[in-house]
Amino acid sequence: MLVGIVSGGQHRYFAGMNELTPLAAPVRARKPDWIRVKAPTSAGFAATRELMRAKSLTTVCEEAACPNIGECWSKKHATVMILGDTCTRACAFCNVKTGMPRKVDAMEPQNVADAAAQMGLKHIVVTSVDRDDLPDGGASQFVKVIQALRRTTPDTTIEILTPDFRNKAQAAIESIVEARPDVYNHNLETVPRLYPTIRPGARYYASLRLLESVKRHDPSIFTKSGVMLGLGEERLEVHQVMDDMRSADIDFLTMGQYLQPTPRHAKVAEFVTPKAFDAYAAIARAKGFLLVASSPLTRSSYHAGDDFERLRSAREAKLASAR
Repeated sequence: MLVGIVSGGQHRYFAGMNELTPLAAPVRARKPDWIRVKAPTSAGFAATRELMRAKSLTTVCEEAACPNIGECWSKKHATVMILGDTCTRACAFCNVKTGMPRKVDAMEPQNVADAAAQMGLKHIVVTSVDRDDLPDGGASQFVKVIQALRRTTPDTTIEILTPDFRNKAQAAIESIVEARPDVYNHNLETVPRLYPTIRPGARYYASLRLLESVKRHDPSIFTKSGVMLGLGEERLEVHQVMDDMRSADIDFLTMGQYLQPTPRHAKVAEFVTPKAFDAYAAIARAKGFLLVASSPLTRSSYHAGDDFERLRSAREAKLASAR
């Protein structure tokens, strides 16, 4: 049963349901107009690319073929991917290459911090590949990056997007939380039913527990998670994921359209309309998230700096209303 809709919310909810009908997507279907973007050509894009190369840094923007790369890089916003460019897992949705990763780069933390300083970043997002080959899953490298950023550019707020640290999560979380990032993001990616085919190396409830553990260790750290739509999930399954996230006290939900990177990846089952994304967002807000970003082009780090300011404002307003 769906309960707890805010004043006027029932009307919005049922009206929104009429917008949640997806468009069928044949194999390698042409993208709808609302998710087509122009090829990046700006001077800002070129400058960001040159800086990433000069610092020997990898970005998820390139590795995951993000559709927003032109917009973000033109504004000198880039999501750094630490621990190399090779993942130890092979998720059906992800374009990052799989194989045996290289040795961890000891200079990487300072290179990330120097790049952030040179770009004048007010907010930085740092993610990584899965490193199941490392004893700590790569947690210590996240800690070193956070520490380097705090030393080099202390006014920059830090958002991390970590893997699940399979079988190593508790120790990994404790060490990272102690380093105190401003936002801890870990994406659930999809509904539990689709995990065996879409995210076979991970476990849905383990990911939920990871985020719940972050909040338990330090309630002041914002937690964030995201899902992709268009993989064949059902509407009520998405609602259940929202409820599960709220039970884990997750502050910020992102929702975006899954796009098939190559023919060998999972097919797009449907193109979810912008109005449907708006309807999902209304439902999520009614469920109590501090912030919701929901649109076809939404990605975990898209407009992350602006969203962080909104998160802070939303928390302050919530605390003020509780006084």
